[in-house]
Amino acid sequence: MKETKILCWNVNGVRAAQRHGLIEWLEKEAPDILCLQETKASPDQLDAALREPPAYHVHWNYPERKGYGGVATFSRQKPLSSDTSIGIEEFDIEGRVIISEYPEFTLFNVYFPNGKKDAIRLKYKMDFYDAFFDFVEPMRQRGDRLIICGDYNTAHREIDIARPRENEKISGFLPMERAWLDKLVEHGYVDTFRRFHTEPDQYTWWDLKTRARERNVGWRIDYFFVTENLLPSINQAFIMPEVMGSDHCPIGLVLSTPQAHYGTA
Repeated sequence: MKETKILCWNVNGVRAAQRHGLIEWLEKEAPDILCLQETKASPDQLDAALREPPAYHVHWNYPERKGYGGVATFSRQKPLSSDTSIGIEEFDIEGRVIISEYPEFTLFNVYFPNGKKDAIRLKYKMDFYDAFFDFVEPMRQRGDRLIICGDYNTAHREIDIARPRENEKISGFLPMERAWLDKLVEHGYVDTFRRFHTEPDQYTWWDLKTRARERNVGWRIDYFFVTENLLPSINQAFIMPEVMGSDHCPIGLVLSTPQAHYGTA
């Protein structure tokens, strides 16, 4: 068996992250797979070092709207298949999902919508949540091994947010948003970080405007959820708050996979 490391990071602009050392960090960490969210760029806006880094296959998904959203998956092994659609145009056009199929699991790299702007975007977020659940749940029911990582834009429980009472009426910690995460758990999707870490004050996003990171006044809104049938393979789940370059920090997952299935590109 081989340990496979998957990292996930909302970079809040991949070109800015590159200026802050993204490529050097990627070389140092050398993950088998890296999932980025909020890339805010299309491949034609990037230099070759980022567009085609050595040893990685890269799949980009981005909306027509420039400088907005977008996801990218870097993988040492070429996936068996890769897709960017959950079958609903109003969600697909925002470039929020990459689905990568590997021999041992199917990986979803997702930038879930933010609902803070107004009631319209909150409804869009909840509709996306429901559509995404309807897309993945039949896969789980037939026994597929799923990893769903990304920026979910919701803190699940009070332990996942520094100031729960002050934010209980703010999108990102609304009861209906948290209830959707409850539904995930009830249907057999597991928050891997909480399998290994039950302590408070563990966050993945901090408000830049208030310099909240210096005081660790944050939210845990980035997750690796997996189906229960993958749990025996999960060895580690972690947060990397020391890594700078975005208002989010990276998160990680390490799992055991057959040696023959993973190698360099």
